[in-house]
Amino acid sequence: MPAQSLMQQAMGESFAALHPALQHFHTLAGTHLLHGEATTLAAETPLARLLARCVGAPRGNATGPIRFALDATPQAERWTRHFPGHTMVSQLQLEGRSVVEKLGPARLAFEVCAERGTLQMRLRTMHFLGIPCPMWLRPRVLATETGSGERLHFYIEAALPFIGRMVCYRGWLALPQTEGGP
Repeated sequence: MPAQSLMQQAMGESFAALHPALQHFHTLAGTHLLHGEATTLAAETPLARLLARCVGAPRGNATGPIRFALDATPQAERWTRHFPGHTMVSQLQLEGRSVVEKLGPARLAFEVCAERGTLQMRLRTMHFLGIPCPMWLRPRVLATETGSGERLHFYIEAALPFIGRMVCYRGWLALPQTEGGP
């Protein structure tokens, strides 16, 4: 029996409630290059742009093709998103039942859950430069994945209190065909 993926371990039995396209994506192992379309929106304020630069997030408005390089093992995943005009890299690891994403000097711990077939990532804690971020200063993060046919659709937005939107991107990725699939 193959080892469970990072998301399967984080979600436990609720993983089975995800749309089949999401289950397919989150059980991919090894190295994969996926293609799709994405739209990025600029940070709202100069300070938000500076913080977006620190974590490697897209800082401008753009629409076009996206290449998503995935390197996945049961212990960790590396996501490299090649947006139009910008590349963003993050590392994901499991700590207990939380998925921890490292983006430059930021370390974000998420609870991952299924809601009506979608995947929701809910920010629980954040460290910046190793310093815990107090709850009142933590960004509001919307991170949702939905499935449709053989596509994964994503919507990510992070906004900081008093500073505004730091990052927002949305789009879709075409998933690799499964063995014996269409």
